[in-house]
Amino acid sequence: MTRLRDPPAWSGPSGDPNDEQFGDVVEPCSMARLTGSDDAVGEGSSDAVLVGEPYDGGVIGRTGAREGPAALREALASVKTHHFDGGPIGALCDLGDVEIPDGSVRAVQEAVGDVARRIHATDALPVFLGGDNSLTYPNAAPLLDRSLGVVNVDAHLDVREVRDDATSGTPYRQLFESGLDAYACVGARHFETSTAYAEYVRERDGEIVTADAAGSDPIGAAEWALAAMTGVDAIYVSVDLDALDATAAPGVSAPTPGGLSTRELFAVLRRVADDERVAGFEVVECAPRLDRDGRTAAAGARAVAHFLSGYGAKGERHG
Repeated sequence: MTRLRDPPAWSGPSGDPNDEQFGDVVEPCSMARLTGSDDAVGEGSSDAVLVGEPYDGGVIGRTGAREGPAALREALASVKTHHFDGGPIGALCDLGDVEIPDGSVRAVQEAVGDVARRIHATDALPVFLGGDNSLTYPNAAPLLDRSLGVVNVDAHLDVREVRDDATSGTPYRQLFESGLDAYACVGARHFETSTAYAEYVRERDGEIVTADAAGSDPIGAAEWALAAMTGVDAIYVSVDLDALDATAAPGVSAPTPGGLSTRELFAVLRRVADDERVAGFEVVECAPRLDRDGRTAAAGARAVAHFLSGYGAKGERHG
């Protein structure tokens, strides 16, 4: 059984007692408390749980995403909990980081999948802090016991063929081959995807919403993506931070111009999160060593905040 490292201590850096920040409300949590296998489960119940995945062994381009979970947590700790339309964020706990084994990407996917299965079996929404995009496959695969759709906010489609080993470019091909029912990519960039991969998605009735379309109408882009989820029972949502323009997120494996603004990303996420079928969320490809002034980590942390605000808009989602 794959182990989780103890979660870090959280604290909000503001000295103003009225400044409630994520650092003030995130509580440490164990898998035993989450699953109800010890007497403290009542103290550890939560609508959503953070899980760090410090790994970048599957990256095709520049590495550094293994340091992403720590950077995202640090940035999130200072974010205030209040959304003007949604009010404060609800209960949230941190399970810590997955212990990543040595070996192939496939072996790491198997280990991560063990943790993901256990979390998906609870009533909590898993919020995976990446780490690279290769772990999307094990994070979402446990939901394939239902009819599953994924909304991939990304500059790329990530449906490359698995050759010698899985990579950060293969997760949705792996999910399709395992029975994925629906797929939508929001933020896909022109001249960043091969024709063969665009055709692969379209042959499977997947939806591709370009960065141009999402930038012109982010809420419309979210609706477009959700329309592709018709008939599925569960929706998994992934944010690869390279969906953002390189000026907003320089600290990713493949930063390029022409991406979404942070405001557009947040609008898409809040709308998608409002769908009652949402069953998992992740932010991947934050590489602090490649970042400038913490921009990418700040954008990723606020992506988590906006998503959780949208997710909480309708109250209880599971169980």
